[in-house]
This record gives sequence, structure tokens and C-alpha cells, in this order.
Amino acid sequence: MIEPIALQSTLETVRFWAIVLCLGLGVFFTLVSTVGVLRLPDIYARAHTASQTDTLGAGFALAGVALAFGWQHAAVYTVLLLFFVFITNPTAAHAIARSAAESDVEPVLAEEGEADDAEVAAETEGETR
Repeated sequence: MIEPIALQSTLETVRFWAIVLCLGLGVFFTLVSTVGVLRLPDIYARAHTASQTDTLGAGFALAGVALAFGWQHAAVYTVLLLFFVFITNPTAAHAIARSAAESDVEPVLAEEGEADDAEVAAETEGETR
């Protein structure tokens, strides 16, 4: 028979590592979103990365917070906030992209010559290293 104290200790350890994993994934996806917003060329690509990876980052972070709170009222509010973020982030990104399209903002497209030049530059840079 399993000792109740040993089982409780094991569950607390699993809970701790689940919280750490959720918060770590939240920070990772938020960092990826930040890099994407800074590096991508136009509003459409930036809205896309911000809506997807930022939603994942906030989702994992809020899930970690809800796990940390345990069975309290604050955990219920955190889960409600999580659902709110899952609904509003993609909706906001869609509204931004639609507004840009209606304002005749053109997406940045790679021309065939530019794409070939970028491939040649990448190959040449790889040879010099």
C-alpha cells in the first residue's frame, strides 16, 4: 500500500514541475512572438505571429498560474482570463489585418530575383564560415 505522505509529496513534485513547464513554455512562446514582431517585414506577418505565438505564450503562462493557485477562486478567474485571451487575441489580429487591407496596405512580397539573391548570399556565407 502506498503511504499517503509519499503520495502527497509525489503529487506536489509533479505539480511543481508542471507549473515550471507551463511558465517556461509561456516565456518561450512570448519571446518567439516578440522576435517575430520585431523581425517580420509587414503588418500582416506581424499580426499573424503576434496572434498565434502570443496566445500560446499567455495561455501557457496563465495555465501555470492557475496550477500554482490550486483550488482557489483566483484559479477560476485565471482560467476565465485564459479563455478570454484565447478569444480576443485572434479576433484583434484579424481586425488589425482587415483594417490594413481596407487601408490598401500592401504586403511585402519577395520578388523572384530577391529570393534567388538571398539563397546565393546564404550559401556564400555558409562557405566562408
